[in-house]
Amino acid sequence: MIDNMLSYSGGLVGLIILILDLIVIFEVMNSNREISGKLGWSLLVFFFPVVGLILYFLFSKRHEHNARYEAIV
Repeated sequence: MIDNMLSYSGGLVGLIILILDLIVIFEVMNSNREISGKLGWSLLVFFFPVVGLILYFLFSKRHEHNARYEAIV
């Protein structure tokens, strides 16, 4: 039973990392960064998923580059 559960845990961890990578890439693409910054962060997360996620959340200055939406009315 335990061996069976452990064999599926890698797939679950991989799925979680994939979802987090997609969230980061969409957040980067919707940010107000320059094109080179968007490309750099996206390629880092794409080629090095775990390390890229960690570096993005530690060093990306997300609060400065978030796209702000204003109400039309």
